[in-house]
Amino acid sequence: MRSAWRFEKAIGRLRPAVTEMAGAALPAATAVALSFLCLSAPLSAAEQPAQTEGSKAQVEELLDKWGEHYSKASTLAERREAFEKLMLKTPGPSRVQIRQVDAGGVDAELIWPARVHYPIGKRAVLYVHGGGFYSGSLDTHRASAASFAKAASADVLLIDYRLAPEYPYPSQIDDTLTAYLWLLDSGYESGNIVVLGDSAGGNLAIEATLRQIRLKGPVPAAVIAISPITDLAATGASIKANAASDPFGNALQIEAARKAYLGDRSAVDPKVSPLYADMKGLPPLLLQVGSREIALDDTLRFADKAREAGVDVTTEVLPGMIHQWQLFPFWLDDARRSNQRAAEFALQHFADKPRQ
Repeated sequence: MRSAWRFEKAIGRLRPAVTEMAGAALPAATAVALSFLCLSAPLSAAEQPAQTEGSKAQVEELLDKWGEHYSKASTLAERREAFEKLMLKTPGPSRVQIRQVDAGGVDAELIWPARVHYPIGKRAVLYVHGGGFYSGSLDTHRASAASFAKAASADVLLIDYRLAPEYPYPSQIDDTLTAYLWLLDSGYESGNIVVLGDSAGGNLAIEATLRQIRLKGPVPAAVIAISPITDLAATGASIKANAASDPFGNALQIEAARKAYLGDRSAVDPKVSPLYADMKGLPPLLLQVGSREIALDDTLRFADKAREAGVDVTTEVLPGMIHQWQLFPFWLDDARRSNQRAAEFALQHFADKPRQ
């Protein structure tokens, strides 16, 4: 299953204008003119967008780099270290300012564009990094967070939440929601906050928002979940179907991460696996996933259930992409394009739009 896209331009009233396939590059002028994204009908097998040869080569080069660091990493601790070492070799952030902050007891960095005319404190993205609940840090995601700060013309709060197994559930969700409440206490309006998470961070972004709904507190303007892990029970068909094509496809590693995070807690508990949750009240969602990911069905099934619950859902499936490809915009053209679309989605949902 894949998704086609109908884009709508703001010319007078918003109305359907352009249709593009997921993952296709857009001319710069068209990208600027787009007002918002919405899901159209699924594509048939014959209509699937094809991955370009250049994109295939870039992904294979990334997988080679990945293998250099992960080939001998079997335990969670070794994989945590391998992730750090891989990301330390990537380009760092540029043209941003960074300040260490205590976000209600959660270590974090506040990152904003280094432009004189930029109004600090208007719009914020709460960035929840991925890493299987047991890895990832400020160092692994700082460059990605900085790119969103520039593309979305917003302050980005990148949080260093507690990791499993040292700190199991619900520490990660607690820290995510604490950081969101800190943004509210710091003067950001909920309508100017977008919560963004990749992989396990996508799970935490959704679960923290669901908890805020249950608490009847103000919810963010939107949630962006990139390759989200929505089903910790791992019941999706893509878990097996894409195991050979996704470097994250080792079932033993998935099980080890789940046990480190959940312990004896049920994996189908809606408070840990949003696929099983009541999704009513969720703000607009952007879901991005790669076609060769083991988590593909996590995204597609979650999107279907959220839409049935009345949630405004935008889903994008990029052909040939692996889990967390968006972390590598300096190596993958598709990562740059998908990250730009995510930033545009945030801009479209902020109550206060940046000046052009």
